Amino acid sequence: MRRTLTLLGVAAIAIATTVFNATPALAHGYVNSPASRQANCAQGRVPDCGPIIYEPQSVEGPKGLRSCHANLPQFAQLSDESKPWPATSVGTSVTFNWTFTAKHRTRDYEYYIGNTRIGFFSGDTDSHTVNLSGYSGRQKVLAIWNIGDTPMAFYSCIDLQIGGGGGNPTPPPNPTPPPTTPSGTWKANTAYAVGAQVTYNGASYRCTQAHTSLPGWEPPNVPALWQRG
Repeated sequence: MRRTLTLLGVAAIAIATTVFNATPALAHGYVNSPASRQANCAQGRVPDCGPIIYEPQSVEGPKGLRSCHANLPQFAQLSDESKPWPATSVGTSVTFNWTFTAKHRTRDYEYYIGNTRIGFFSGDTDSHTVNLSGYSGRQKVLAIWNIGDTPMAFYSCIDLQIGGGGGNPTPPPNPTPPPTTPSGTWKANTAYAVGAQVTYNGASYRCTQAHTSLPGWEPPNVPALWQRG
C-alpha cells in the first residue's frame, strides 16, 4: 500500500511539473522613460518596427549580450541604426524608469554606453539615476535587467542627446501609426495587442497582454494572455 501511494505521489509531481513547464513565462519589462526604442515603436513614433510594437516588454535573451534586440531575429529592427530613432534631450544625468508587465526576482540592472558600464544598481527597484558626466552629443544607452532566478535578462536601448538640457525627444520624420491589431480566428506565430478579439473552438477571447502567439499558447491554455467572453 505504501509503495502504491509513493508511486502515485511521484506521478502527481511529474504531471504538475509538466504543466508548470508548459506555461509561458510572462514576467517581462522595458524602459519606458526616457522612451526606449521599443517604447517608441509601440507608440508609433518610428516606422516599420515589426512585431515589437505589440510586445515592447519581450526583448529577452541570455545574460551578457550587448545588442538592442537580444539577438532575437523577430526584433532585429531595434538594432537597425539607419532608422530615425528619436533622441531625448537630457543634461548631465538621467533617470531611467522601467515598466513591468509582471516581475521576476531581480539580480541587478546595468547601463552601458558602448563597452563602458555607466551604471549599476542592485535590488528590486524600477527607477535609476545615472551620471552621464564625460559624455555629450547623441549617445545610445543599453539598459539591462538581469533576472535573479533564471539565466536570462531583458534589454532596452535608449537614444539620448546629452547636453541638450531638456526632456523633449527629437521627433522622427514621418511617424506612422502601428498596424491594425489582428482579429478573427486565433493563429500561432501572430502578434496580438491588448484588446484583440479572437475565436478559438467556437469560443470568443479578448487579449489581456500583448504577445506573439506560439503553438501551445492557445487561448484556453494561457488565461494570463486571454480572457474568455
